[in-house]
Amino acid sequence: MIALGLEYDGAPWYGWQTQAVGIPTVQAQLETALAKISDGGAAPVTAAGRTDTGVHAALQVVHFQPKVVRPLTAWVRGVNSHLHESIAVRWAVEVGDDFHARFSAVSRRYTYWLIDRDARPGLNAGRVGWTHLPMNVEAMHDGAQALVGTHDFSAFRAAQCQAKSPVKTMHAISVKRVGDYIRIDVHANAFLHHMVRNIVGALVYIGAGKIPAAQIKHFLDNIDRKNVPPTFAPDGLYLCGIEYPPQFALPESYVDTSP
Repeated sequence: MIALGLEYDGAPWYGWQTQAVGIPTVQAQLETALAKISDGGAAPVTAAGRTDTGVHAALQVVHFQPKVVRPLTAWVRGVNSHLHESIAVRWAVEVGDDFHARFSAVSRRYTYWLIDRDARPGLNAGRVGWTHLPMNVEAMHDGAQALVGTHDFSAFRAAQCQAKSPVKTMHAISVKRVGDYIRIDVHANAFLHHMVRNIVGALVYIGAGKIPAAQIKHFLDNIDRKNVPPTFAPDGLYLCGIEYPPQFALPESYVDTSP
């Protein structure tokens, strides 16, 4: 079995997961490229996580069972030669049959980049989130700390989420200003559909002074999505880390990113 590390710009794609014929997704593009290296043999892939439309990945991990024997370089440079320029394979390694890109992962990391200024971004359009309201970053960070720990995250879950349980463990979350940008780092064992974007939406309301920092705990306790601020834009969201047990010895578990 082969594991691949990928990076991609999510703006041109309707998310990770293959959908109806004719809808461009990252998974469909990758499987088409893998089939060309496999002499037309189908090579369905399984990913560590399903990113939404417009969400980027600095590190996505997938696995597949190749239909033919190829050197590892073929699964990198060969596959990249057939991929859209917004998607690239970073590395390829052989893994045992006990490896599973999704179920073997023990944690995941996301970064959200936000800019707060009067004018919308041009150079980084689609790469950063934007609000015209000035943000109180300290209040955002303080409010976010209520999310750390094991909680029912139903208040931050999309209605169409298919996860079996809304209970997840948030290992850490931080909000800080980096130059002209605000960086939100989130680390958890797993995430619900739209969970990070819903958290960002609530933090932006805190930063703008629309709700107090303590409101985050109230949202958690009430587990009611209807009372939480709207889902924020996908533009600034990056999947940037997938952690696995050390026995799998993958080349990297985290890739830092910046706009």
